[in-house]
Amino acid sequence: MKQRIAIDMDDVMADTHAKFVKLYLEGEAPRYTLEQLKEKSFHELFDEDEYQTISRRVYEPGFFRDIPVMEGAQAVIAELMQKYDVFVASAAQEFPNSLREKWDWLQEHFPAISWRNYIFMGDKSVLNTDFLIDDLPRNIRTFQGQGLLFTALHNRDETAYQRVNNWQDVAAVLL
Repeated sequence: MKQRIAIDMDDVMADTHAKFVKLYLEGEAPRYTLEQLKEKSFHELFDEDEYQTISRRVYEPGFFRDIPVMEGAQAVIAELMQKYDVFVASAAQEFPNSLREKWDWLQEHFPAISWRNYIFMGDKSVLNTDFLIDDLPRNIRTFQGQGLLFTALHNRDETAYQRVNNWQDVAAVLL
């Protein structure tokens, strides 16, 4: 029997931060440059009102449908599928449109992952896999297996968990 891996979508398989950056730069008179947005998180740069304005975009229809694929994700996940049972574990209940949009996104970008291996949930502590690759420390904290913290601007100061900076690092750890 193969070991099991659960992989988060947002900011792990899907470059959700890049989508927010694109929307922000296309907005009215952005104050920050692309370079600044690559170095600091929206929480660090924006006051609460600005942050709420950009973060509300996740409720708009289509937000999750065209997020870019994280560089290297498709190739490494294809390799992982040869050695492990791979599941996609994403918090899709929080945003009304995300369930269908994430489903469609996975079908388009990761067609080899069966729909039977999609887990749309709210609380990842219920996962029963050997590994979890996620960008949120709170999900790894409550996970019973081995967690791998996928680097993102919002978690760069976290030191409590094994870190993978990109999909090449994932391959180095798990393949």
